[in-house]
Amino acid sequence: MYQLHIANKNYSSWSVRPWILLKVLDIPFEERLTPFASGPVQTAFKTFSPTGKVPCLTDGDITVWDSLAITEYLAENHPSVWPQDKAARAWARSAAAEMHSGFGALRNQCSMSCGVRVKLHAITPALQSDIDRLNQLWREGIQRFGGPFLAGAQFSAVDAFFAPVVFRAQTYGLTLTGEAEPSQPHAGAAGDAVMVPAGADGNLA
Repeated sequence: MYQLHIANKNYSSWSVRPWILLKVLDIPFEERLTPFASGPVQTAFKTFSPTGKVPCLTDGDITVWDSLAITEYLAENHPSVWPQDKAARAWARSAAAEMHSGFGALRNQCSMSCGVRVKLHAITPALQSDIDRLNQLWREGIQRFGGPFLAGAQFSAVDAFFAPVVFRAQTYGLTLTGEAEPSQPHAGAAGDAVMVPAGADGNLA
């Protein structure tokens, strides 16, 4: 059975992504939670992760680190990880990779903290640019592939990669609809899919 090494899901968006993917797709795994330690160096993580970071997946004597690498490893044995349609799959992989490497302002200014509600004093131009891109991307997915999820009728890895954005929007009161109104069905559907395994109160711990 897979073992998924993660930190506290309330604070680690990278831990949440493969955890939600495995949960929603009902892929059996054992969760191994190692809490964050105080300070910048997470010594305990080095006992299971070559980078000293989470998430990290072990499958027997195979170790896979980094959320995107974990996703691709899972896809080798679980076809439902990515959409079956070729065009939807290509788009989903591109969008997930963009989430993996981009949206720096959103990460820096709206850190993951599911259990609180924070009012931002202002939306910086960089953060607004990230929000606009999210709306554009979600609208594109819904319009091209018909929803209710980002790449079609079924939850897939791209939804798992953007799921922490739903929690960030709740925490910081971000508007992810507005002119991107077609993305509203996805926001609700992704939120529902995330909340089923997470618990009704939105606390992921």
